[in-house]
Amino acid sequence: MDQEEGLTSVDNIVTQFNTYEDFLDSQITTVDLYYLEDESLARQLVELGYRGTGEVVKREDFEARKAAIEIASLAERTQKKTLTSAGKDLQDNFLKALALREEDNRSGKVSSVIFIRDKNVHGQEVSGYIDYAHRLKTEDFEVYFSGKKRFLPRSTDLSFYNWDSQIAVWNSSPNYQVISDNPEGLLFKYKRDRKILNVDPKVPPGDNSTRSPIQTKLYIQAVIFDHVSRRKT
Repeated sequence: MDQEEGLTSVDNIVTQFNTYEDFLDSQITTVDLYYLEDESLARQLVELGYRGTGEVVKREDFEARKAAIEIASLAERTQKKTLTSAGKDLQDNFLKALALREEDNRSGKVSSVIFIRDKNVHGQEVSGYIDYAHRLKTEDFEVYFSGKKRFLPRSTDLSFYNWDSQIAVWNSSPNYQVISDNPEGLLFKYKRDRKILNVDPKVPPGDNSTRSPIQTKLYIQAVIFDHVSRRKT
């Protein structure tokens, strides 16, 4: 058996058993226990290669491969946490703007509220304010950054308005409290530092917040509000 085949065989054993002792026990027959009358001795004989129903695997080989496989698995899980926008050939300014803000919204350094106005699949004009960080945590953005699906407001976002049916709804999110009774329009209070984000284009957006209109071919209108929390964590 060459080295590659040997590693494959050991890997199969390592993934099948949690501990080396579990592997040894699997090699012990009821006949072995009957004659030896000692489980510990039976394990030692299997380890030395004098007993057992399968391949001899040394303890150090088992434990080394077990550690290597766990490290590889951890690396794979970490890799999966790579930014969804990474490596994408983004052409439109809106998707580029989302990609630019993805890491900071995932980490909590910045909290972005996205306003979108466009038509839905039924041809109805809709608009709404979206908590970007919350949507990043609750859905896979691969479909948006790859262009397979359009990023649109939903009735579960911070606010949603259907201009045809005139249905309006709003919902607080884990990051923002919606203030809907303001006579001048919707306000969003960022829960971490309790600062108010004002989305009225005629007034400043508020402390530590910026308003960025996005020139895009994907939507009738798109605006991104970025808030940086100054609260110490």
